[in-house]
Amino acid sequence: MQGRPRDAMGVPMKRSAHGLALAFVVTLVGLPACDKAPPPAPAGPVAPTVVAPTGGAVAITADEKGFTPSEVHATKGAPLSLIFTRTSDNTCAKELVMPELKIRRPLPLNEAVAVQMPTQQEHTYRFQCGMAMWEGTIVIK
Repeated sequence: MQGRPRDAMGVPMKRSAHGLALAFVVTLVGLPACDKAPPPAPAGPVAPTVVAPTGGAVAITADEKGFTPSEVHATKGAPLSLIFTRTSDNTCAKELVMPELKIRRPLPLNEAVAVQMPTQQEHTYRFQCGMAMWEGTIVIK
């Protein structure tokens, strides 16, 4: 039995159609995956968005992750009150700033600070911490 392939120990190896077919299928299955790009990495956490109840209040927490929710959608003409509460000392959000509205208010730890928002016209307002590191938006439509 010359010409039979031998394993590392010198023992003749058996050939089988099943083994060859299996090797062929494994090779074919693996080929398409080689030319595909890996799936894109997740873009990161999505900033939470809240739709304000008509004529209602929205609670916004300031902590080591910033402002949550960081985006509020409200109805044009409906009263809107934002209630900011800082729940952590491990944050720079110890002050609320709304540059366009000329609002600058301290956010004492665990104390609610209410801000009445103008909603007479469609507009997007920005709010931020005193250092402008954390920010969010209020969208009036």
